[in-house]
This record gives sequence, C-alpha cells and structure tokens, in this order.
Amino acid sequence: MKQIGDGAEAIISLNKNNVIKHRIEKSYRHQDIDLKLRKFRTRRESKILKKLEQLNFPAPKLIKTDEREMKIIMEYINAPRLRDVLEKKDYKKLGKEIGEKIAFLHNNEIIHGDLTTSNMLLTTEPPNKLYFIDFGLSFFSKRLEDKAVDLHLLRQALESKHHRIWEHCFSSILKGYKKAQDYKEILSRFEKVESRGRYKGKE
Repeated sequence: MKQIGDGAEAIISLNKNNVIKHRIEKSYRHQDIDLKLRKFRTRRESKILKKLEQLNFPAPKLIKTDEREMKIIMEYINAPRLRDVLEKKDYKKLGKEIGEKIAFLHNNEIIHGDLTTSNMLLTTEPPNKLYFIDFGLSFFSKRLEDKAVDLHLLRQALESKHHRIWEHCFSSILKGYKKAQDYKEILSRFEKVESRGRYKGKE
C-alpha cells in the first residue's frame, strides 16, 4: 500500500489497481459529530460514484464502501492530472469538453463541489479521455445557485493555476456548458456570484 495523497479530510492510498480513500478522525471535532459527518460524507460520495457509473460518466468506478472504517475503495485511473498537462494541449478544445461534462453532471443534478484541474485526469494514450475525480464534496441539487457556484469555483481555480490561458480556456468551457438545460438562467446566476466575489474582494 502506497500513500498518494493527503487531503483536508482523507488519506488516499494506492493498493495495486485500487485507490483507497480513508476519511480520518478529526480531533478538533466532537467525537459523535465527527463520526456522523464522516459516515454521511462517505455514504454520499459512494452514492454519487454509483450514480456516475450508471450514467456512464468518466469517473472512478466504486468497488467497495466500508462505513465502519470510513473507507471507499475505487478504481485507479493511471493518468496525469489535467493541471500538469493542460497548457501543453489544445486547451480550448479541452475547455469545451470540460464544459460539456459539467453540463452533463448538472443536468443530472450532481454538483461536483471542487472543480479544479487537479481533480481531472487526462489519459496519455489517444484518443485522450478526460476523467473527473474526487467527489468528496459532491452532492445532489437542482438549485441554480449551486450550479453557478460550481462554475465560479472552477473559474477561480483556472485563474489561480493557469493565469496565462485561463480566460480563453474558461470561454471555451462556457461554450461547452451551453448543453446545460438551464444554461441562460445558470449563467445569469453565475454572473451574480462573480459580482459578489468581486465586491467582497474590495472590502
């Protein structure tokens, strides 16, 4: 077993072709609250991974959930993170594909909750396949606000990590996102979320 990640709420390990996500105990939280929260998030992430597999969406397949140990075992996808290769690729084409995939998630009432190029993988063998990973903060929602915030967080992440290309890339993402059922309403809400963010930045 090899540790490959250490996030805010979980340790990620690789065991052969399986990824094990272990939600670790947080000493700063009350023990009962911590237990309920970790169990709830483990169940919710498992439920979303199952739904994604039913929808044939490119994400890791769920293999097993261990609620006693607070572990999720899922498929390992051997591919670099998009953050490391985006600027070497056709980022406008990839941006459009990202937008289409987000629209697909939102049309199925799935909010990713942590859309960054660190949580996307791109296989190296053509035809390159784009996967979304880390659904630990994901949830089900019909709300336009939640969908708009998903886009806003991605926009922020792109500007922070890919400042040279982010504007062109995000423009392409919005083109792909036109497949969203409530595209115009979500975009209008997104602009309001963006303006709130700019206002806070000036305070």
